[in-house]
Amino acid sequence: MEFKEVIGSRRSIRYYQPWRPVEREKIQTILQSARLASRAVNADWAKAIVVYRDDLAEDDREALKTATTTAQLDLAPVWIFWFADLNSPSEGHETLRELFDVGALTPGQGWSYAYIEDVVYPQVLGPIANHEVALAAFGGCEAGLAICQALLAAVDEGLGTQLTAFTPAKAKEVLGFPDHWFPLWVQLVGYPAESPDAGGQRPRKPLEQIYCEGKFGNAFDPDPAVDDALKAAGMIQESNGQEWRAAEVRGLARMFGLPE
Repeated sequence: MEFKEVIGSRRSIRYYQPWRPVEREKIQTILQSARLASRAVNADWAKAIVVYRDDLAEDDREALKTATTTAQLDLAPVWIFWFADLNSPSEGHETLRELFDVGALTPGQGWSYAYIEDVVYPQVLGPIANHEVALAAFGGCEAGLAICQALLAAVDEGLGTQLTAFTPAKAKEVLGFPDHWFPLWVQLVGYPAESPDAGGQRPRKPLEQIYCEGKFGNAFDPDPAVDDALKAAGMIQESNGQEWRAAEVRGLARMFGLPE
């Protein structure tokens, strides 16, 4: 699938074929896509634990659910639990040096080993690492970049996927992750039982209502010709659903024994 179409075709899929396993190579592709995402100081902010639904006891699966995560956990065969590693700033000493060594950070822009140790770490990484709220926000943002690529990779592999919440305390009990891993999302992965377009692209406000140019209050004025090209490429798709979507949802409810 072309890149723009991957972006346009991403949906939060909530109905999966529970009987159909996901090939391990596709899970590896998803994880590799996350590993190669942009990341501050080249540190491994995003951590993940891949869990196969059928390896979990039914009581544990139920306890992991929240008010917004119900039947989709029962249906998706693969769950990828994502975390922000709050110890990542401590990697900066080494990972920034690695970027300098390969020429990603250059002397021409002021970088050196001394600059990393005497300026960047005490003035940037240190304050973040020592501020609980800033660290959680920064870590969530950095891990989110990787998670976004994981979602798009799943779509490109022909899979359905969704980010959803889970119960952190139960996940800690079941998965045993360390205290410095901050729980974020569980990414559900499987082959969709619903139509892959799942009722059309989700409604969004017009671009000019949410983005500015130059300064706050100056709306970014989109070029209609560009939007037409993006529609042709599959990035911008219909968002008003299909006339048969309601019937599909009723049929899925009956198939899986869910409320209509």
